[in-house]
Amino acid sequence: MRGPLAPSHVPIAKARSERFDDLVLDAVDRLRPRWGRQLAAVEFAVEEVPPADDLGDGPGLLTGEPIPFGRAEPAADDHPAVVIVYRRPLEARAHDRDQLGAMVHDTVVEQVAGLLGLSPEAVDPGYGERD
Repeated sequence: MRGPLAPSHVPIAKARSERFDDLVLDAVDRLRPRWGRQLAAVEFAVEEVPPADDLGDGPGLLTGEPIPFGRAEPAADDHPAVVIVYRRPLEARAHDRDQLGAMVHDTVVEQVAGLLGLSPEAVDPGYGERD
């Protein structure tokens, strides 16, 4: 038999990338009640991995900075501010879906804090308390 294993409206029917997108949207939705006005002009995106420019080169990669989980780009000219979350590095570090959700949330909080010029704890008082 060929065909879907589950109806399309059931969460198990979603691809891993779609479930990850949902985690990012959930993280943003949790910030909107407090920061909705500031986030109205911010775009949120998911990329598979960071660009090679962000990773360094050669052996220094193993001893240098850790692989980033996200980045924020402030608004410039006619481009809005953007928060980008990297899916593969987060999935590789998370032990389970709950930890992945917490890590995605913390990454979104860190990037939003950078855009707003605040500490992550000011953006979300519960930042870093989940594992």
